[in-house]
Amino acid sequence: MGESGGRSGTKVAYREIEGQSAGYWVAVIACGLLAAAGVVTALYMRAEGHHVTGMNNQIVWGLPHVLAVFLIVAASGALNVASIASVFGRPLYKPLARLSGLLAVALLIGGLWNLVLDLGRPGHLLAAVLYPNFRSIFAWNIYLYTGFLVIVGFYLWFMMERRLNPHTHAVGVLAFLWRLVLTTGTGSIFGFLAARSAYDSAVLAPLFILTSFAFGLAIFALVLLGGFKVLGRPVGARLLARLKSLLAVFVAAVLYFVAVYHLTNLYMAGHRGVESFTLVTGGIFPVLFWGGQIFIGGVVPLVLLLRPAPRADVGALARTLTAASAAVVAGGLAQIYVIIIGGQSYPLQMFPGLIVKSSFYDGVVHNYVPHWPETVLALSGIAIAALIVLVAVRLLPFLPESLEDHVVSVHGERTATAETAGGQSVAGT
Repeated sequence: MGESGGRSGTKVAYREIEGQSAGYWVAVIACGLLAAAGVVTALYMRAEGHHVTGMNNQIVWGLPHVLAVFLIVAASGALNVASIASVFGRPLYKPLARLSGLLAVALLIGGLWNLVLDLGRPGHLLAAVLYPNFRSIFAWNIYLYTGFLVIVGFYLWFMMERRLNPHTHAVGVLAFLWRLVLTTGTGSIFGFLAARSAYDSAVLAPLFILTSFAFGLAIFALVLLGGFKVLGRPVGARLLARLKSLLAVFVAAVLYFVAVYHLTNLYMAGHRGVESFTLVTGGIFPVLFWGGQIFIGGVVPLVLLLRPAPRADVGALARTLTAASAAVVAGGLAQIYVIIIGGQSYPLQMFPGLIVKSSFYDGVVHNYVPHWPETVLALSGIAIAALIVLVAVRLLPFLPESLEDHVVSVHGERTATAETAGGQSVAGT
């Protein structure tokens, strides 16, 4: 068990979970089996070829890439809670900083798991490391992702080791800046692809940064509320109200930048065709955009988060935040699917303004239906992220014993927490 000092000298107690229940071991075994199934599926796809998936010569990034990009973007945003505490000095969020860093690492590893296994020959990744092409944003992202893992690892170490606590702010600033660059790099993967009408936009970089804030906070809230409910650890109304307001701001900002992105494309004559495809004529993609991304991922969370509710009703706040976070995650998956799959489905404009005719799918909208191998592989990334969290919270004190109002602090005010009992003391945030 660990403990964290507040500004007034009092402490927040942390404790590892016991992990002895049948439910815990069922979750661990299920995640482990699904992760192993992802490896087997990747080997099957390598042996048989990618024709066993729904991907083809036109749709080369399928469902594994959708989940991978979603998890990588969410990983950056999951660290936002720790950044608010360490970088911007908000004591209310400090008891959550350890879990925030853990989720950031777990989600990024889960996303990279999907990317590496979907390569077909993961060993080729070594060639990209040894012989990098720095004119490619993909090469830069290799170093951005690995750098993020290293920096957040040190960030967690500094938070959990009492002697290093004074340096947490400096490492937190570095982690904050690095994750902004990382998400910019992820968005630039698509923004730099000028050949694809749906991707060719500088707005995608800031859009990805804002979506990372919303996705990461939504997943963080679901893990926090779900974990504390299962463990029987209390969460106060003050913290829930702050998370609720913060998520509302992020969701509104995402909707604004989505509007800017599409209005920018509508203004550009060369992008009006793909905008019509995405918003009106593209079959499943307008449904996912308007019904999934905008309504479920934007309108529904804002209605839930902004409606008046008793601030002292912990149960109502928890239910509202859970429902809104689940809607943000569902809408986020729809958003990434529309960007990645929809962007590839729309035909390449080889010579804008001219009609091109050949036997190689010129002007043809490409269809994509994910098959079971890529579905299993995609879900295995989520399983890896969940498995990392399940094992970590059992081995190390990432979770506070209580987040009640009299435990957490606002503007430096803090009261005493539960007494520490047993185990070696580990320093806190």
